[in-house]
Amino acid sequence: MVHELAACYNKNIPESTRIWQFCVILPNSQIGENCNICSHCFIENNVVIGNNVTIKNNVQIWDGIILEDNVFIGSNVTFTNDKYPKSRNATFSLHKTIIMKGASIGAGATILPGLTVGKNSILGAGSVLMDDIPENEVWAGCPAHFIRKVI
Repeated sequence: MVHELAACYNKNIPESTRIWQFCVILPNSQIGENCNICSHCFIENNVVIGNNVTIKNNVQIWDGIILEDNVFIGSNVTFTNDKYPKSRNATFSLHKTIIMKGASIGAGATILPGLTVGKNSILGAGSVLMDDIPENEVWAGCPAHFIRKVI
């Protein structure tokens, strides 16, 4: 289902996936089955979104971001893909970020470029992630740090 007020330029959205109002989905993004992409989201071209992914409101998924199956992205999460951003940067270097299967990112978290969040891990709301998170760990804070293992 693509809401009539979404600007969805991707012709390959599975019927089981819901794209809500005021989203912009560029044509070359890959989006899986049974996803829920809430209002006011932007998904760029060089993006891979797996199956059963939830992306809450006001999230931008830039080129180089991979969200594996069963990932949850909270409202207002900020992804980045350039370590040294500048306007009209001739030396732009894309840094891929991977959110692995079953991981959850809390609302308002910021994820710096080129990082990996491991399987089933959790990043707390409002955190700033500057390092990879191993699988099955909870991290939070600014900068984000290990809190405990996932139970």
